[in-house]
Amino acid sequence: MDVQSYMHGVGRAARAASRALARADTAARNRALLAMADAIERESAVLLAANAEDLAAARAKGLEPALVDRLALTAKGVRDMAQGLREIVQLPDPIGEISGLAFRPSGIQVGRMRVPLGVVGIIYEARPNVTADAAGLCIKSGNAAILRGGSEAIRCNQALAACVHEGLRIAGLPETAVQVIETTDRAAVGELVTMKEYVDVIVPRGGKGLIERVSAEARIPVIKHLDGICHVYIDDRADLDKAIRIADNAKTQRYGTCNTMETLLVHADIAAAVLPPLAQIYAGKGVELRGCADARALVPAMTEATEQDWYTEYLAPILSVRIVDGLDAAIEHINTYGSQHTDAIVTEDFSRARRFLREIDSSSVMVNASTRFADGFEYGLGAEIGISTDKLHARGPVGLEGLTSLKFVVLGDGQIRT
Repeated sequence: MDVQSYMHGVGRAARAASRALARADTAARNRALLAMADAIERESAVLLAANAEDLAAARAKGLEPALVDRLALTAKGVRDMAQGLREIVQLPDPIGEISGLAFRPSGIQVGRMRVPLGVVGIIYEARPNVTADAAGLCIKSGNAAILRGGSEAIRCNQALAACVHEGLRIAGLPETAVQVIETTDRAAVGELVTMKEYVDVIVPRGGKGLIERVSAEARIPVIKHLDGICHVYIDDRADLDKAIRIADNAKTQRYGTCNTMETLLVHADIAAAVLPPLAQIYAGKGVELRGCADARALVPAMTEATEQDWYTEYLAPILSVRIVDGLDAAIEHINTYGSQHTDAIVTEDFSRARRFLREIDSSSVMVNASTRFADGFEYGLGAEIGISTDKLHARGPVGLEGLTSLKFVVLGDGQIRT
């Protein structure tokens, strides 16, 4: 295959489809999403069989466990994909919404209208649910999508593409509004991130290596997060039962996700009460603990944490633990070692909670909740196209609004400037 010619053909088709999609009314876009959801549920057995082939190939290649975990699809996962699309249907359509309309002294009215970005390129590894989520969010927000999944998920992604195209056909929309790249050649990524005449924004989802490569090579704006070094700080004014429950869930509910806790910080005054029972829970679930000297004194089975551990996103059953003197030290640690993804405090002190919310510079900051909630579905976005730790143009889980831009609109009645 001539990858360059193929990708430019995909880009031209996406640009043309983006104009048709931007013209389509809300009802047509919603019809496409509902038909996609029906097709995904109907084809559940086909999707699971394709995923099983992908998983077998991934294990045969010796891919790392975190990647295999993200690749796995279950019957519940298929139902969740369909449900996510139906939830997107229920969300308000942001396209065409005019805000801030006000009269100026000249008599003109000036406001801002929300519009699609145009063509969104999504590059991702594993996670077949991204195919459905990204397609749904892009269609609802009036954007065409070019989806380049990883080679490890090629069979399941192509099966999902057939469901997406069926939904678009039923709604009378161009199938090229969502294109799933058919080649596994890595050169396709290099082409996609430089096709600025066809693509308006790139969203990479995957490992650090992928995101670093996309960020370095892209000639198009990128919405991204590089690391998910998430923290939970247990304050001395925390409800200890609540703290143990949150710290357990934030680490062990799932290991291979970017919103999983990687470092636990504990106030020195309550460490003796909270760390031993937590260590027992973690030991029962096979979690390796790496701690500071004070933490190891309380939990002798804990190994020594290195300076590099505080900077590490494990994506595995490994947890760094540090005992700190108080809120100031916790904030200093997070702002020094964190990745501005998701951080949480467990406390019953309202003033300390407010300080934490104000002073932690992350895209999601939580009080008395597990970091695992940092997700577009949990935030009520229906789904997410990714998580951004940048400050422009979107931050946190990126849903419909993050896939739009604003343009000024002016309403007049013959006014001229003097």
